[in-house]
Amino acid sequence: MSGVAVVLFAFVCYLFGFFIYSKYLARSVFSLDDSKPTPAQEFNDGVDFVPTNRWILLGHHFTSITGAGPIVGPAIAVIWGWVPAILWVVLGAVFIGAVHDFSALVTSIRHRARSIGSILGDYAGERARVLFLLLILALAILVNAVFAYIIALLFTKFPSSVLPAWVIIPLAIAFGWGVYRLRINFLPLTLFALAVLYLSVYLGTQFPIKIDPVANALGLDPIMLWILILFTYTFFASSLPVWLLLQPRDFLNGLQLITLLALIYLGIFVANPSISAPAFNPDPEGAPPLFPFLFITIACGALSGFHALVSSGTTSKQLAKESDARTVGYLGFLGESSLAVAVVIACTAGLTLFSADRFQEIYSSWASIKKSAVPAVVEGGGNLIASLGVPLDLAQTLIATLIVLFAATTMDTSVRIQRYILNELGYIYSVKPLKSPWIASFIAVLSSMALVLAREGGKGGLIFWPVFGASNQLLAGLALIVAYLYLRKIQKPTWPIFLPLIFVLAITTVATFLNTMNNALKGDYLLAVVSGLILILEMAIIFESIRAVRRERDEVPEGF
Repeated sequence: MSGVAVVLFAFVCYLFGFFIYSKYLARSVFSLDDSKPTPAQEFNDGVDFVPTNRWILLGHHFTSITGAGPIVGPAIAVIWGWVPAILWVVLGAVFIGAVHDFSALVTSIRHRARSIGSILGDYAGERARVLFLLLILALAILVNAVFAYIIALLFTKFPSSVLPAWVIIPLAIAFGWGVYRLRINFLPLTLFALAVLYLSVYLGTQFPIKIDPVANALGLDPIMLWILILFTYTFFASSLPVWLLLQPRDFLNGLQLITLLALIYLGIFVANPSISAPAFNPDPEGAPPLFPFLFITIACGALSGFHALVSSGTTSKQLAKESDARTVGYLGFLGESSLAVAVVIACTAGLTLFSADRFQEIYSSWASIKKSAVPAVVEGGGNLIASLGVPLDLAQTLIATLIVLFAATTMDTSVRIQRYILNELGYIYSVKPLKSPWIASFIAVLSSMALVLAREGGKGGLIFWPVFGASNQLLAGLALIVAYLYLRKIQKPTWPIFLPLIFVLAITTVATFLNTMNNALKGDYLLAVVSGLILILEMAIIFESIRAVRRERDEVPEGF
């Protein structure tokens, strides 16, 4: 099969999704109305609530949701065959993932930009709200701990990525100040910022930065020193006004991703590589069964519950008008899906562009690809870009830098979301210290650092990472429950939410149950207990939601 044919299939589906299906959702299901003031307009405080140009907000949302997930997940999942991976990435995105992100965003702006966990309490009661918020906090801590380790590891493995990863911070601050305070036209400012950013990528290849001498002088492992630096940075970044750092940084990262994606797709069309990997491989050595584990291995790119936290955490507080939700929420997810498609082709066709046996070497077993997912993407994607005449080392540096920057932006957003949730809990339960952005940020960073230090070398988050996939998709199912309950309240069609909801909860339940049993059989009782608790939590929230449907079946809230 030609890689070009797969790309054409994906983009035909995306065109249908955005121009037909998302219009139906916007008009007939959620009835978007620009005459209604958004929370960004109503509560504009210049810090968290900031009405934002939809294209800049799209950049923020896009890069916040597009961390390492749509890179690592698809790179691993093609071991089951490229056909199921592509079908889940493309069709899952159009009918489930993008719907999930869009519905979480709209539901949040219709509830004063509150988090999806807090909103659940309005429909399913206080007990469901507390359980959901605790789950969100736990997942945010896990994401922060693991992403800090991954970024630090990438900094040590790809020192050429260090310079551009840190140059973008002062560049983003200058961009935000120029747009919002000096009122400079953002187009020339954007072109200048991108030029500086790509110059830093080139300089990074010429002057790679290694922190080892400083770490040795301090008696620290280089990875641990990077982790400390990253958490110090995110402490301040999570409390600064969104327009000053978070928003412009994500916008510039989004443009960089679009540029890099254009290069990869151009490489696909120029090289026209054949996909030599198996179309179906249902029983790879050492791998769990394709169903349900394909659907939790590929999360970002097809469906990810973490996106509901972004949609209802940072994005909903910046949406200038309701109609922008379609571009930001739905199109933003399709952009992430297009990255996952590029990853699938890079790993199944790009890897074999210059070496026919390379796929089999890397994908010989489940254990092999679990260790080699990121290098496989860097190598395969680099080969595709190199087919355009770009030096291979520069092409690989571009991809490695992209992975670092996107992991960093996701970590930035995750710490800020954690701070928002702690703020919400402070207001709900009248805990004054939690209402302070700085105290909440400190608690967010401290709790994540505590998990990091739970294992030597900063690997504490990896202890619980095996349960993240199922937990993340559980979060997506619960976010869809909130949207479903809201649509029932306002008496709108619910089937576009209900059908994905049933599918997601089914795969989540089966996967979590299997994880619980497998961990118990392996003697890993800690993970078995954690998986079991997550399964009980899911059942409790579903039960509370069913009670809410029965209790309020015929009620319509005022103001809708």
